[in-house]
Amino acid sequence: MDRVKKLSGNKIYRNCICIFLCFLSLFPFYLLFINSTLKSSDIQGTIRLIPGLNFFKNLKGLLEGEAKTSNVNVLQAMKNSLMVTVPATFLQVYFAALTAYGVHTYDFKFKKAAWGFIYAIMMVPTQISIVGFIKVAKMTNTYRTYIPLIIPAMAAPTTVYFMKQYMEASLSYEIIEAARIDGTTEFGTFNRIVIPLIKPAMATQAIFAFVGSWNNLFTPTMIIGNERKKMTMPMYVEALKANDKTQDMGQIYCGLFLTVLPILVMYAFLSRYIVAGVALGGVKE
Repeated sequence: MDRVKKLSGNKIYRNCICIFLCFLSLFPFYLLFINSTLKSSDIQGTIRLIPGLNFFKNLKGLLEGEAKTSNVNVLQAMKNSLMVTVPATFLQVYFAALTAYGVHTYDFKFKKAAWGFIYAIMMVPTQISIVGFIKVAKMTNTYRTYIPLIIPAMAAPTTVYFMKQYMEASLSYEIIEAARIDGTTEFGTFNRIVIPLIKPAMATQAIFAFVGSWNNLFTPTMIIGNERKKMTMPMYVEALKANDKTQDMGQIYCGLFLTVLPILVMYAFLSRYIVAGVALGGVKE
């Protein structure tokens, strides 16, 4: 009986900790929404916990370009972000899974060296290679376009590493061998057999890839520059914050809320895969 009471007490204690941590995670989003419904003067005062009545006015200001961001409204910025993020997410997840599959399945010369090279690339920050990256974009006539923001997503060493770890833990080589015996091509095996088996890992990495691409401010700023009609949502919000003369905190928070919204929708659709994906993907070799 004492053991049962102790286990029940531990369960209640753990549940309370989880609820508290969930509250800490969600409270900033709640404050973000609250501030998006307030006037600029109200935000600069004390913290409000009750929604205001100014959300649609703030949204109207963003839609009509009252924020003075060179005639670019929030819908155009969101469209630009989706044009970059959706294909970049697909390319990153698919080609990372394909690369991990090749490293996991095949034995070839310099396999360890290739895997070591992937490890090394993981440690190189984007800022170090940005000068060469811009030079390549100019040489290929893709500077000031979205192409340099999309195509390089195919080479994502961190995603490759996670995918390979997941395959090491869950993908049986016997299944691949059986598909080959049945006459399935290598790409057919990967697309029709392997992908369904690694859906949790792909869904998890799709969320991370989507968030990373959607929130990326540094690279689009370097590539798009002053092309205001092409700026993404992070660039748009940064433009709102940078304009001191017409700065409206209500509109800024409304823009931030709209920036977070697609991420929350993406998470809602793919969240059921996260636990399984992270649990197996985190297994060490």
